[in-house]
Amino acid sequence: MAEEKKPPAAQPTPANGEKEKTTGKVKRPSALKRALQNEKRRLKNRSLNSTVSTAVRSFKEAVSKNESKEQVQSKLQSAYSIVDKAVKRGLYKPQKAARIKSRLALRVGSK
Repeated sequence: MAEEKKPPAAQPTPANGEKEKTTGKVKRPSALKRALQNEKRRLKNRSLNSTVSTAVRSFKEAVSKNESKEQVQSKLQSAYSIVDKAVKRGLYKPQKAARIKSRLALRVGSK
């Protein structure tokens, strides 16, 4: 007697073609995982780089507007701190940070 083959059971699909939400960890190919990680890192680096640029620009404007020495020193210290954080997080190499800080210090001296 021949056995009848049953078709595989159709899995229920969510309405409107939406993907089913799962809880917990999701298995994904390593290439996709790397792509997601790189995108997260890119956004963090972009944000930090913007913060550094803003701090440096703020300092340069303070120097060019001949603001008080206390304000200029405060902005210089702020810029130093942010540049050092960028090194700690791997955005800049130590020598690049030293070069940025040196150029900022020269602006204070030339005032």
